[in-house]
Amino acid sequence: MNNDILNIEEIDVDGGLREAAEAVAHDTRLDFLRKAGLGLGAAMSGGAVLAALAPEALAAGGGRPPAKFGKGNVGILNYALTLEYLEHAFYDKALSSGIIKDPVLLAYAKDVREDEEAHVKFLKGALGAKAIKEPKFDFSSALTSEEKFAATSMALENTGVSAYFGQVGNLKGFSFVKAAASIMTVEARHSGAIGLYIAMKQHSAVAHQMTPNGGFDKPRTAAEVLKIVKSTHFIVS
Repeated sequence: MNNDILNIEEIDVDGGLREAAEAVAHDTRLDFLRKAGLGLGAAMSGGAVLAALAPEALAAGGGRPPAKFGKGNVGILNYALTLEYLEHAFYDKALSSGIIKDPVLLAYAKDVREDEEAHVKFLKGALGAKAIKEPKFDFSSALTSEEKFAATSMALENTGVSAYFGQVGNLKGFSFVKAAASIMTVEARHSGAIGLYIAMKQHSAVAHQMTPNGGFDKPRTAAEVLKIVKSTHFIVS
C-alpha cells in the first residue's frame, strides 16, 4: 500500500497504526492540499464557491496546539489524544458510577465509550513513544445525575468536533487528514445522538440541540478548546 495513504481498517491494536507511526516519527511534510487540490479545483472552480459559502472551512495554518504537545503532526495528535483521554475516561467513569438508569442513555454511553477507546488506541499507536501520558481526572461534578451527564456529554462531543475541525487544515499528509476527518465525523454523530436525546427529554428545539451552529460548523483553535477544558476542572494532574 502507498505509504501516503491511510487505511483506517488496518489498525494494529498491539503495535498501533504502523504507517501513521512511521510518518509521525519522520514528521512528514506531505501536503494534503497539494495532492487533492487539482480535483477540488475542477469541481469547485478553485474552491471559490466553497470559500464564499463557508470561509472557515478553508482556513488553515493557525490555532495550533502549544509547543508542549510537540512539533508538527506530533503536537496535533498529542493534543487530540488529550481530548480523547478525557472523553474516554468520562464515559468509563459514568458507566462505573451507576447513575445511568435510562436504557437508551446507557446504550449510548456504552457505544461512545467503545468509540473513544478506539480513538485513544489509534492515536497512541500512531504516536508510539511520542504519545503523552494520560492525565488524572475528576468528573464528580458532572456525574450527579443523568441530566448532568447528558449535558456534559453534548458539551464534550461538540468541543471535540470543533477541535478536530480546527486542526484538520494544520495536519501534513493525506493519511493524517483522512484519519482526523474520520474521527471528527464520529464525534459529530455522538453529538447529534445526545443532542436528539436531550431535545426529546426536554421537549426543546431538536434542530438547535443537534446543530448548535446552524448549517455550518465552526472550528475552534487549540487555545479556545484548552480554555474550555481547563474551565471544567476535570483534569486534576
